Amino acid sequence: MTKQKTNRQQNGQTAATKKTSDHNARTRLWSTIAVVSVLAVVGAVLFLAPSFKNNVDATEITMYKSPSCGCCGKWADHLSDAGFEVKTINRDNMSSIKSSAGVTPELQSCHTALVGGYVIEGHVPAADIRRLLQERPKVTGLTAPGMPMGSPGMEGSRKDPYKVLTFDKNGKTTVYAEH
Repeated sequence: MTKQKTNRQQNGQTAATKKTSDHNARTRLWSTIAVVSVLAVVGAVLFLAPSFKNNVDATEITMYKSPSCGCCGKWADHLSDAGFEVKTINRDNMSSIKSSAGVTPELQSCHTALVGGYVIEGHVPAADIRRLLQERPKVTGLTAPGMPMGSPGMEGSRKDPYKVLTFDKNGKTTVYAEH
C-alpha cells in the first residue's frame, strides 16, 4: 500500500509539475507574441514616418495665373525650391478664380493658388504657407495684397516691408506675418 500511495503522490506531483510547465510555456508564448507585436508596430511607424514627412515636404499647390505674368513664374520657382510641387494653370480671366476662391478686390494680387484646403493670394513666402499648413487655422487663406517689392517673385533693387494677412469667408483679416 505504501508503494501505491507513493506512486499516486508521484503521479500527482508529475501532474502538478506538468500544469506548471504548461502554464510557463503559455506565458512564454504570449510574452513572445507581445514582444513581436510591439516590434512590428514600432517597425511600421519607423518605416512610414519618412513618407509622412515627404508628404508634408512635397505638398502640391495649384497656381492660377495670367499667361503673360512673369513674376508668377518666379513665385512658382520659389515654392519649388522650398519643396512644393507646383501645378500651374494659365487663365486669361483671373476674376472668376479670385471671386470663387473668396478673394475680395482689396486682398487681390496677380495669382491665386490652392493648397491643402486653403487659398493663397499673391506673393506669400513658402515659409508662411508651411506654417499655415502645420497650424491649420480656421481661415480661408493667406494673402500678400498687391505686388510688394522684395516678396518672393518680386525681387529687385529694393525690398519694401509688407504684411501677409489671413482672411476668412466674411472678409475679416488679421496679420499673419510681417516681412
